[in-house]
Amino acid sequence: MAKKLGFALGAGGSRGVAHIGFLKAMEEGGVKPDFITGTSMGSVVGGCYSAGYSADFMKKEIDNLTMSDIFDLSFNPFGNGALLRAQKMRKKLSSYFTEKPTFNHLEIPFKSVAVDLWSGNLKVFGGDEDVSEGIAASSTIPGVFKPIVKDGMTLVDGGLKCRVPVEQVRDMGAEVIVAVDVLGEARTQTKKYNLITLMFRTFEVMDADLTRHKIEVQKPDLYLVPELGNMDPYKFKDLDFAYNAGYEVGKANVNAIKKLIK
Repeated sequence: MAKKLGFALGAGGSRGVAHIGFLKAMEEGGVKPDFITGTSMGSVVGGCYSAGYSADFMKKEIDNLTMSDIFDLSFNPFGNGALLRAQKMRKKLSSYFTEKPTFNHLEIPFKSVAVDLWSGNLKVFGGDEDVSEGIAASSTIPGVFKPIVKDGMTLVDGGLKCRVPVEQVRDMGAEVIVAVDVLGEARTQTKKYNLITLMFRTFEVMDADLTRHKIEVQKPDLYLVPELGNMDPYKFKDLDFAYNAGYEVGKANVNAIKKLIK
């Protein structure tokens, strides 16, 4: 009997399109996960895949997506705590889960990871909770999208504390864990900074060390980092490049995954 396979799909903004390419390679190789966890963009891709959307469908949606589909400027960024209201993003997400509104409705067991800003604790969404809300919370970049307030929590991007949700997929019952980290090590940068890019860069440097330590401790069976070079995770471009990088790392490792689950 094959071992239970779990995919932990990490955060990474536009670099997270690599997750779609990775899943396409898995489809072609006949590998289907028993469990999926996702953080930020990994939760968007993982949630849609768990709902039954194919990699081809997701790639087509990404190709047709425009900035105006998801970005709506806040008229009071200081009062709202964010540059964007996030209403468009959340409406777009909801449209994919009208027939499968809760995590329990999904075809593949899936959980998304967010962080409560005030307690500092992780919030893992699953069960009978709303899928689109869980994914939106996991993808709410602090300062960019307005946080989600739920049950006394103020929820933001899970990547703040858990870039690649390895332990969460292990807790679901995965016996073999494949972690896909689209950010990898902090990349050397030489460009000039403004307030926003400086904030993101600070977070990136701190997060790289934290994630490296966590991966060493958590020991997924396979830790994959697509070759994405210096692709900027906060710019909405080079998406085909990211998709192809994910596809290539998936193709290169599909046989290794098959051996692990035997």
